[in-house]
Amino acid sequence: MRKLVRSLLPVCTLVPLLALAGCGGDSNAAASGQGRGGPGGAQGGGRGERRPPGEGLPSRDVRLVRAESASLPRSVAVTGTLAADEEAELGFKVAGRIGSIAVDLGQPVRRGQAIARLVPTDFELRVAQAQNALEQARARLGIPPNGPDRIVPPQETAVVRQAAATLRQAQLTRERMAKLFSEELIPQQDLDAADAALGVADGRYQEAVEEARTRQALLEQRRSELEIARRQLADSILTAPFDGRVRERRSAIGDYVAAGDTVAVLVRVHPLRLRLAVPEREAAGIRTGQPVRLTVEGDPGTHTGRVARISPSITEDNRTLMIEAEVPNQNGSLRPGAFTRAEIVVEAGAPAVLVPASAVVTFAGIDKVIGVEDGKAAEKRIRIGRRAGDRVEVVEGVEPGDQVIVDPGNLATGQPVQVVG
Repeated sequence: MRKLVRSLLPVCTLVPLLALAGCGGDSNAAASGQGRGGPGGAQGGGRGERRPPGEGLPSRDVRLVRAESASLPRSVAVTGTLAADEEAELGFKVAGRIGSIAVDLGQPVRRGQAIARLVPTDFELRVAQAQNALEQARARLGIPPNGPDRIVPPQETAVVRQAAATLRQAQLTRERMAKLFSEELIPQQDLDAADAALGVADGRYQEAVEEARTRQALLEQRRSELEIARRQLADSILTAPFDGRVRERRSAIGDYVAAGDTVAVLVRVHPLRLRLAVPEREAAGIRTGQPVRLTVEGDPGTHTGRVARISPSITEDNRTLMIEAEVPNQNGSLRPGAFTRAEIVVEAGAPAVLVPASAVVTFAGIDKVIGVEDGKAAEKRIRIGRRAGDRVEVVEGVEPGDQVIVDPGNLATGQPVQVVG
């Protein structure tokens, strides 16, 4: 055991010495390497520095154009909805069963055109009944069947003339009795009977006059009843109140409808109403009669109209001013309910700076143009406004006369350029 310990002792002593030697070698090597790598590292750091933008890129030929000062109409861009100028839910004024319907969905109609008809039998019978009652009232007043309707004075009626004759006879009788009584040829009793008969005759005359007036009033009532019956017969035909198109049909032949039930919905499609909500900040410039340009989804064309009505107050919920514009629609190409984008021209000619739309570059929501400075491309951030054909208004960032590159493509800032053309 002791021999084994003695043999291992030199080995254990040698291992730490070798480790120390290795560590010292590594430190020297590291130090030597650091000393050698110092200049090289500095050179490497020089190569890693950020180059100026566009440095090293090839030169490109570009074409310049000057920003122009022009006069453009100032407008307010809003969205809105087209609505029918008039819309009516058509229904009969009388109840009945539908006998025919002459229109259907989308069909154009003219004012006064028949939309639907009720079965007329009941209404024709009511007219005949009212006509017979009127003839009866005319006969009681002594008006000939074929004679014109007129107001008959009570004295011309048969019942009043008869009562008047009776009254006259009673008056004569009373006068004779009074004369005979004065001569003491008859008793007081006979004179009293003559007075009573005169009073009865006078009462019957007044009653006859009242009866004649009642018959005259009854005649007027029969005339009104006949007019009502004829009106109901006419109301059994439903007509269009204005020119338009059938938006909806809700009934069919054979349906029994009450008075006022909707049979069809009619809309006027020329002109249309364009309802727009203008922001409060732009409301001060809105005036009646200002032109409006609008586009409709699915229609590539541009339509025009004019501001016709302006609300007197601002809507508090969304701080907007509600206005309505009239849009002509003679050919019916526009439809009520369509979503529109509109521009209200609030100023006919406002100064503006214009550049070609092809000179504007948009990236990450930022608009910019590229000019030339010292033979290199230079970016300018801008804020664009209205469009005028193939040109764009620059509200901020470019002044009249500034030169910008047309169709810059992927031209980078600082890239060398050569102006041509």
